Amino acid sequence: METTTRRLVKNSSYSYSVNIPKSIVDKYGWRAKQKLSIKDKGRGLLEIRDWKKR
Repeated sequence: METTTRRLVKNSSYSYSVNIPKSIVDKYGWRAKQKLSIKDKGRGLLEIRDWKKR
């Protein structure tokens, strides 16, 4: 697993963003404006997955 360092950027009073490397986006076949699900796993871990319609 390759490790990359990214900076957390504040967009507004309530929003932050992190840039994801293009190699990871290509690996999972994600597209611009695609919905992603983010789950807080605790201890500083986040899980990012494709958004699934219920």
